[in-house]
Amino acid sequence: MTYHATVSATLEPGSPSRLGAHFDGGGTNFAVFSEHAEQVSLCLFSQDGTREEMRVPLPERTGAVWHGYLPGVQPGTLYGYRASGPYAPEAGHRFNRNKLLIDPYTREFHGAFTDHTANFGYQHAAPEADLSFDSRDSAPFVAKSVVSDPALFPLDGQPLSKGWQDTLIYEAHVKGLTMRHPGMPENLRGTYEGLASPAMLDHLTKLGVTAVELLPVQAIKSEGALSGRGLVNYWGYNTVGFFAPEPRYFGPAGVRGFREMVDRFHSAGIEVILDVVYNHSAEGDHLGPTLSFRGLDNASYYRLQDDQPRYYVNDTGCGNTLNVTHPFVIRMILDSLRFWVQAMGVDGFRFDLATTLCRETDGFDRSGRFMIALRQDPVLADVKLIAEPWDIGPDGYQLGGFPAKVAEWNDRYRDTVRKFWRGDAHGAQELGSALLGTAYLFDKRGRRVWSSVNYAASHDGYTLADTTQFENRQNEANGEGNRDGHKENYSDNFGVEGPSDDPAICAQRARRQRNMLATVFLSQGTPMLLAGDEGGHTQHGNNNAYCQDNETTWIDWASLDPEMIGFTAELSRFRHETPILRQMDFLHGATRETDRRKDVEWRGFDGKPLNWSDDTLSSLCLHLRGNAESVAGKALTDEVLLAFNRSDDDLDLLLPTAPGVWVRDIDSSEPAQTATPISAERVCVPAQSVSAFVLKPGSAR
Repeated sequence: MTYHATVSATLEPGSPSRLGAHFDGGGTNFAVFSEHAEQVSLCLFSQDGTREEMRVPLPERTGAVWHGYLPGVQPGTLYGYRASGPYAPEAGHRFNRNKLLIDPYTREFHGAFTDHTANFGYQHAAPEADLSFDSRDSAPFVAKSVVSDPALFPLDGQPLSKGWQDTLIYEAHVKGLTMRHPGMPENLRGTYEGLASPAMLDHLTKLGVTAVELLPVQAIKSEGALSGRGLVNYWGYNTVGFFAPEPRYFGPAGVRGFREMVDRFHSAGIEVILDVVYNHSAEGDHLGPTLSFRGLDNASYYRLQDDQPRYYVNDTGCGNTLNVTHPFVIRMILDSLRFWVQAMGVDGFRFDLATTLCRETDGFDRSGRFMIALRQDPVLADVKLIAEPWDIGPDGYQLGGFPAKVAEWNDRYRDTVRKFWRGDAHGAQELGSALLGTAYLFDKRGRRVWSSVNYAASHDGYTLADTTQFENRQNEANGEGNRDGHKENYSDNFGVEGPSDDPAICAQRARRQRNMLATVFLSQGTPMLLAGDEGGHTQHGNNNAYCQDNETTWIDWASLDPEMIGFTAELSRFRHETPILRQMDFLHGATRETDRRKDVEWRGFDGKPLNWSDDTLSSLCLHLRGNAESVAGKALTDEVLLAFNRSDDDLDLLLPTAPGVWVRDIDSSEPAQTATPISAERVCVPAQSVSAFVLKPGSAR
C-alpha cells in the first residue's frame, strides 16, 4: 500500500471521543468499544485487501473505549480489528484473536464476505460445536473496513420536514423498483442513482408521492443457509454495518451516489425514509459467524439468556437480539441515525421490529432508555419516526403502544380492509374504526391521527394484486417447503387460483384493487402504497419473497395497468385537494361550535342511522366535516361524503341535504375519474365500489 513510506508502526494515544476511524488531514484516529476485551489490535491491509501488512495493539483504553492515532494513514486505507480475551461461550464471551472484525462504525467496505467455515469462532464440524475453538485466520473471507475521506460525508444534510398530514409514503426496494423500468439507463438499473432518475421521479410525482420508504440499504450480509440454496437476502433485513450504504446498489458514482439520490429526491419535494434494522445483526445465533460485535464484546452487544449466557435472547426470530439497554449500543444506534441524517440527508426512519428496541429488563417500555434518547436527540427531533410495532418475544404485539411523535405500521388496518372487501362478517364494523384512524388504539397520550400508517399491502405478504388472485401462498421457490410466510392473508381469488384470462374475473379483480386503494387514500391517517401496487404488480403468489432477487420481485413495468396507475394518481390528487381527509386530530362525532353540526356522522344509504349490530352490514356512509376539537379543523368548511357499497347490487344513495352541490369526484367502479355534479337527491353507487362526494358552493337541490 502507498501508506508504507509514511505510516509509523507506533500508534499515538489518540482520542476516545469519536468512535470509528476518522482522518484529520495528517493521520487517522481509531476508536472502538469493548468492555470485556483484554486487548484490541488494529490491522492494516494491502490495497487489494489480500495481505495483512501491519498489526499493532491500540495503545490506550479510556473506560470501555480502545483508541489510538496513527500518523500518515490516509483515506482509502483498509483495516479491521482483532480482539483478545476469554473464549468462554458458557459465560457469554467469544473472543478469538484469529478472527478479523469489521469496525461497527465503518462507513465503507472493501470486498465482500465469503461464506467459509473460518469465519466461525469455533470448529464448525466439531461435536462440541461452539464450545470448541477455531484458530484459523478469517481475514481472507471478511470484507475490510475503509478509512473514509471526510469529504464523502459532509455533515450538511437538511431534512425536508414535510408535515405528517401531507404525507404519502411509497414503500420500495432500490433494485426491485429500477431493474426493469423501460426508461432506465442500463448502467443505472438497480442503483441509488437509478432510483432518483428522471424516469422514476416523473412516475412518483405523478402519483403525488411525498416520501419514499426504502427497504434496508445499510450494509447487508446474506445468511449462509440462503447462499447454500443459491439465494440471497433480497429484502436486506440482515445488517452487518449500520453506517455503510449497501454496496450492491452502487452505480457510477459509488458511495457518493446515495447522497446524490437523496438530493435529487429533495429537489423533487420527496422525502427519503430508511427501513432500519437495529434489533439484531447478521451474526445470527450461537452457531453463527464471528464478524464484528460477537468478537468485539459479545456480552455487551447482545442480550444473552440469564441462566444460559451461551445462548442468545431471540425476540427477533433472527437468532440474536442487540442489547439496546447497553449505553454503548444505544450510542451506536443514535450515532448511526445522526450519520444518515447529517451526512446522507435522509428524512426519517422506519424501525424494524421496534418492540425489541423498547425492551427493558421487565419487558416492553415505551418510555425506556432508547426511546427517551431518540426523542430527545436534537438532530433527530424533526425527522419522521415509524415503528413496526411488534416482535416475537413476550407481549411483542404493541400496536398503538408507542409514544407521541412515533407513527406505527397498522397491520390491523391492512387486515380490516381486506376482510371488509372480501365480505367477512363484522367487516363493516371494523372498517368504521379503520376509516377514522383506529382511534381506540392510537387516540392516547396526545397522539395525532397520522400515527396510524394505513396500508393494504407491504413488502411483507401478498402484493395488492395477489390478494385478488391467490388464496394459498406460492412460496416453493424459497426452498422452505412452502411453510414460510403468512398463513392467513384475507385474500380472494374470485374462483380461480392464480392468473385468469376470463374478462369477468379480471374486471372483478381490478375493481377490488381499486376499492382497497380508494379505502387507503380516503382514510384518516398516513397512507402507504407498496411500489407496484399502483399498477397491479404480482409476485405470483409468493407472500414472503425476502430471498427472491429476480423477476419475482422486480417490478415488470411493461405489464403494469396504466388505467390503475391513473386511478391511483386521481386518488392521490383528491386526497391532496381535500384537507378533511388529512386532519390532524381524531374525529369523535363532537358538535362544532361554528355551525352546531357534528364533525363526523355515520348513516345508511337511506339516510337513517346504521345498525352496527348487524354483522352482515355491507354498505355504509361516512359524512366528514372539520374536527370540532381542532382550531385548524374549524376552518375546514368543505364536507365530504364517503359511500362504501360492498354488496353485489347497485344501491341508491340519499344524499344529505346541505347548502351547496354534491360533486362525485371518486368512483371506483371505473378506472377513469370525472368530477360529476349531482342534481338529484339520490344517486346510484354501483355494486362493489366506493364513491367520494364533495360539497361545493352552488345552488342547492
